[in-house]
Amino acid sequence: MAKSSAQSFLEVDQIREGLVILKNNSLRGVIMTSSVNFALLSQQRQKAIISQFQEFLNSLDFTIQIVVQSRKLNLTGYFEKLEELQRNEDKELMKVQIAEYRKFISNLIEEQTIMTKDFLVLVPFDVHGVPGKELTKDKFERAKSQLWQRMEFTVLGLRRCGLDCSPLQTPELIELFWTLHHQKKAEVGYYPEIPSELIT
Repeated sequence: MAKSSAQSFLEVDQIREGLVILKNNSLRGVIMTSSVNFALLSQQRQKAIISQFQEFLNSLDFTIQIVVQSRKLNLTGYFEKLEELQRNEDKELMKVQIAEYRKFISNLIEEQTIMTKDFLVLVPFDVHGVPGKELTKDKFERAKSQLWQRMEFTVLGLRRCGLDCSPLQTPELIELFWTLHHQKKAEVGYYPEIPSELIT
């Protein structure tokens, strides 16, 4: 018996037109949002954001999933740019300052892990169909239209809370899922080329 590929264990069937299609024919849209440094806000502003977020959640007639993705921040490229800047600098004082700054950053990341965080909101739409069979064009178009309405409603609600929001498109979704399943390679800044046929 042939070994099952890793793909057979994933729920994702395909990524198409900026949407994730699961093997049970359900659709998912993914919205990336900014964050708010809540602790630095005034008490009045904190209360206003909490109230706006409560109103947003109460206005939903569908479920959403909020995901925080944390991963190590790779600074290799940043160090290479600093090294090039130092090498090409004519003024000796600036060279010394850049070298000291590189040393400071190097010591900082040795003492603690620097993490980057992505904040994602997943918006679902369930399609009644036969699992394992490709959606018909008509069903997909109807489902896509209704899912985009949900996503637009979600984006509007989050923006009222002071967040910047952007729905992920096909190349960004492919990169997101790739980093989720290849975290070590993503840490060192390696990303595969996305085949053009996957970008729809």
